[in-house]
Amino acid sequence: MDAIISMCTLDTLTKAAANLKRGGIVAFPTETVYGLGVDATNEAAVHRMYQVKGRPADHPVIVHIASKDDVNYWTQNVPDYAVNLMRDFWPGPMTLLLERSENVGDFITGRQSVVGIRIPDHVIALNLLNSFKKVGGKGIAAPSANRFGAVSPTSAAAVKAELEEYLAPDDQILDGGQSIIGVESTIIDCTKANPIVLRPGAVTAAMIEQSTGIVLTTPESEAPRVSGSLTQHYSPNAFVRLGVDAAAGDGFIALEAIATPAGAIRLASPKTDEQYARELYAALRAGDEQQLESIWIVPPTGDGLAVAIRDRIERASNYSDSCQVEGI
Repeated sequence: MDAIISMCTLDTLTKAAANLKRGGIVAFPTETVYGLGVDATNEAAVHRMYQVKGRPADHPVIVHIASKDDVNYWTQNVPDYAVNLMRDFWPGPMTLLLERSENVGDFITGRQSVVGIRIPDHVIALNLLNSFKKVGGKGIAAPSANRFGAVSPTSAAAVKAELEEYLAPDDQILDGGQSIIGVESTIIDCTKANPIVLRPGAVTAAMIEQSTGIVLTTPESEAPRVSGSLTQHYSPNAFVRLGVDAAAGDGFIALEAIATPAGAIRLASPKTDEQYARELYAALRAGDEQQLESIWIVPPTGDGLAVAIRDRIERASNYSDSCQVEGI
């Protein structure tokens, strides 16, 4: 494939939109992580994206749209509280799970009756979506641009390092710099009377309740399948362990105030939860680049964004020799 495209001019984005329309793959930046984008109405393109990612066919993907005007193409029976959430947090790091319309194919939803949609808050992503819309595109299906179950990429270089061998010569990687948030979007089930958070993110429970005026409901045991919902996910090659018991030669990630154990290799020292989220995935990748066997992490405490960070760390730590994600 061609090199990473760093100068994302209007002409570049117009060509990328045309590439999507032809059935190509375009990896692009969002404020959360980088996405592996294809035309969400093109079954063949979606199937190839699944192959590149190594994603199970029954695992749904999120559709990215250019504006709230596009919601009705993909969904139906949208509740009023979901409209409030759109008003308050789009563009932004929030995916809404809504009842799908007749326009939505099973190949997007994993044969479920719901579809996840969002409007990303990134200038390149939004311009790409609008350019795609101008050539007749309805939306871009885009999971994170990494192999299934692995650490999500927060830079174009991370996408290239992980997926270059799987991409075709005409596929593209658009470089939008480092992702500002660094963890995936909040996923909210909006098909019930009360909103339900199925994946925590930067749009927090408190923010959702303030926007909707409704108390959140606990996820049901039969909740819809969504991205990042597996018990083991977001995993580097190294074993992720929780705590401060790192030995010499182990990686270590914790807030700056927590001292590095003797001989451990400090991979990140964030000062705030926001910085923690932004640096976490890059730090895990750095550990793999150094071929570390173990990475010890002290998760942040408290509410808000810390909830999402702990979710990603706990899933990354559920790794064992008998459960290598890439094959399941």
